[in-house]
Amino acid sequence: MKSKLTPVLSASAIVLAAANCVYAQYTPPAPLQPFPGFLNDYLRKQDPYYSVWDIGGVFRGRYELKEGGLGVPPANDFRGVTTGTTRNNNDYFSTKVLARVGYTDKWWSAYVEGRSSETWKDNRSNTGAGVVPGPGGRGGPEQDGIVDLHQAYVTVGNHKEFPVSVKLGRQELSYGDERLVGAFAWNNIGRVFDAAKVRWQHEWFAAEAFGSKLVLPNDNNLNVWNDYGSFCGLHITTKKLPKNTTELYFFARNEDIGTATADTGAVLPFQTAAPAARDIYTVGGRLKSNPGDLGAFDYTIEGAYQFGNWRQAAAGPELSHSAYAFMANLGFTFGDSAMTPRLALEYAYGSGDDNPTDGKHGTFDNLFPTNHKFYGYMDFLSWQNLHDVRLAYSMKPHPRVSLAVEAHSFWIADTGDNLYNAGGVARGGAAATPGNGYGVNANYGSHVGYELDVVVGYTLTKFAGLEAGYGHFFTGDYVDQTWAAAGGSTDADWFYLQTVVRF
Repeated sequence: MKSKLTPVLSASAIVLAAANCVYAQYTPPAPLQPFPGFLNDYLRKQDPYYSVWDIGGVFRGRYELKEGGLGVPPANDFRGVTTGTTRNNNDYFSTKVLARVGYTDKWWSAYVEGRSSETWKDNRSNTGAGVVPGPGGRGGPEQDGIVDLHQAYVTVGNHKEFPVSVKLGRQELSYGDERLVGAFAWNNIGRVFDAAKVRWQHEWFAAEAFGSKLVLPNDNNLNVWNDYGSFCGLHITTKKLPKNTTELYFFARNEDIGTATADTGAVLPFQTAAPAARDIYTVGGRLKSNPGDLGAFDYTIEGAYQFGNWRQAAAGPELSHSAYAFMANLGFTFGDSAMTPRLALEYAYGSGDDNPTDGKHGTFDNLFPTNHKFYGYMDFLSWQNLHDVRLAYSMKPHPRVSLAVEAHSFWIADTGDNLYNAGGVARGGAAATPGNGYGVNANYGSHVGYELDVVVGYTLTKFAGLEAGYGHFFTGDYVDQTWAAAGGSTDADWFYLQTVVRF
């Protein structure tokens, strides 16, 4: 059977040849000019008073094609022989609309944002024998209904007049590069919290303290928070260290065993209740060079340590949790080139659990990240039980165009632990027999595989743009041995094409 990706592979080879490089983290090209939205633009031209209002939105439509992974179910990623409910090929279309109304006064502001998240033909919505699509051909883990509430909050304060402000309501939480806490905007739903946040703005530093509950997406129902868990934290940023931005943080994730059934209608494994109860405390820091302060060089360093406890099941033992993660990125920008190419090398490590029977839990908890940006755009892996070496190159061959190419090499940090997907969920349990599926197999090789990604963005107008990407995952010894007794393994391919329109 001829693969759907045959023309895609040919086109990608052309792109790679033209790039003649391997790219840095992708950044979409900037709009041709500032654009507040059609209605905002009209109203502000009629009367300057309307500048206190913000009325507009964003539409995003995306087609994705996946072969060899992220199919039905994800535990069959890279499986070479699939039938019935064990398919790993999938192609589907998704739309996401965000419509907002905001008002800003001197001492307070309010913001409301609705969201429509729809998908069609997604095999992950299949029911029964895995043959019949969801109702009306729509449905899947990235669908949340025609209308739902994405954000709704009030902010009280004015940092020009007073150092403290308060923000209350449903809102996105985003800190640093979003390796631990992010809005996950790539996803067709995204991530929000019902939260209370206090910010103290000082000339030396900015500090935010928050308490929150994760909102659980539930298709065609009003989304509510996970009442069995809470997420709190303190995040401090300062630029007092010359040529650097320094961040220090403390996060507390507390969930009891009921969190696994907090909302049986919730649709996303990485946003629904966690599969295990936990009281995990994360302390860490991030150091990032200021743009241009080190000449052509830039760097980012981040590290985090976790402590607390973990319980996999209600009847299971409570384990002492101790885990850590760190990353380092070094980049060089060729400033004498009109295309401002940047070459970067990165290493990221998240600890695993080397002995699941010793009464301790050592797998790093990735918390609530935007992993799509870091560990391969194909979204197979997360920052836990992982070594990731990443070579990246980015440039702007034209003011309207951004191009990025990345290469990754992945190793499982400890083969005595599971391989975790992008949502932080372990792939499978203990395999019944070696080579027959994912599980804990300490005798396997540690190399998971290589991933190559290409992303291109083009600005069409001041309010619209196009973006396309392709990825190929070359399986390594760990994956090959996982499926050795079940028909063998297969590489995976991924392609997407999307448009974003601001209105």
